[in-house]
Amino acid sequence: MRRPSLEVADIFHRHGAAWRAAQAGHLSLGQLKVMSAIETCRTAALGGHVEACEDCGHSRIAYNSCRNRHCPRCQGAAAREWLAAREADLLPVGYFHVVFTLPAEIADIAYPNKAVIYHLLFRAASEAMLTIAADPKHLGARIGITAVLHSWGSAMTHHPHVHMIVPGGGIALDGERWVSCRPGFLLPVRVLSRLFRRLLLAKLTDAHAAGRLRFFGDNAGLGDKRAFAKFLAPLKKKNWFVYAKPPFAGPEAVLAYLSRYTHRVAISNSRLIALDEAGVTFRVKDYRRNGSERYPTMTLEAGEFIRRFLLHVLPKGFHRIRHYGLLASAHAKANIARARELLAAPQPKAECNGTGADAATPSDWRPPCPCCGGRMIVIETFERGGDRARAPPWTRAP
Repeated sequence: MRRPSLEVADIFHRHGAAWRAAQAGHLSLGQLKVMSAIETCRTAALGGHVEACEDCGHSRIAYNSCRNRHCPRCQGAAAREWLAAREADLLPVGYFHVVFTLPAEIADIAYPNKAVIYHLLFRAASEAMLTIAADPKHLGARIGITAVLHSWGSAMTHHPHVHMIVPGGGIALDGERWVSCRPGFLLPVRVLSRLFRRLLLAKLTDAHAAGRLRFFGDNAGLGDKRAFAKFLAPLKKKNWFVYAKPPFAGPEAVLAYLSRYTHRVAISNSRLIALDEAGVTFRVKDYRRNGSERYPTMTLEAGEFIRRFLLHVLPKGFHRIRHYGLLASAHAKANIARARELLAAPQPKAECNGTGADAATPSDWRPPCPCCGGRMIVIETFERGGDRARAPPWTRAP
């Protein structure tokens, strides 16, 4: 696969040092580490290996990846590996896509409280889904959820929301049958929205009382209990955004969707168009328009582009992909097997768990020989600072 002509790493190489100097003391260690990882990804600075074709002898240098979860270059392989493990978990039912979005007011205080508020977003959204699904007035079943956090909008502004992939049904509360949802309809979004609002506001109030939230700048006064209660009061009457998209057209469409969303970063290299005196030009998506007008371009000054990109660096150890209900990790395999039994669906022949002769090994995947299509094998390796690392750190393998 040909690499894009312009990458986030190119922007960091050209403008990163000056921007870091200008922002000294205002960047977190995590943000600095992400910049460094992206700048050195697949360069001689990380070491690598030499590959040669078994058939024609063509050789090439392949530099090591940084494997940082915010790096646009590294997420393709990570997504393939994750999807290989998920494929065996798909059920032969329709799947729905549900989105829960934080109101702008809470998104404003979420940035300095990412670990706490993003976690509460996951909890409130998943509890709303599981509670309404279990209600006999609605589905009356235990459902499974795969949830993915995105913190950005198309222009890389701060816009936290959770995407959920949900099978169209669940196991009855007595565990004896599969309960299917109505065709094209999973759960009422208005009911979900109201419960999501109540749960998240209650959890925010509890977190504030426990001293787990921090406030700065214009929001510094929200540290006071009464001020925070006054801040939340209007949100109790506001409509919160919950969106249920039409169901997917089969399991293959679910996997295709997951491959695009689970390991997405704030902006992909493929969206970048130009880096020049005007700044960074890239494609955005305008949901208010249709046709060709839906994908206009935007140009940001390079420093502003870097700032927006780094807005979305997650706290260390924070899990942005989570599973709930039937898919919660502790009992997921047993629940999936039971669901297949109730659906009279065959069990998968083999699970892609990264072990065994038939398991997928995307981390060892290498593109075929560009000359003859033969298999490339490693004939030499070199470490960081080895002989082949003499090239400038931004030199990339062809």
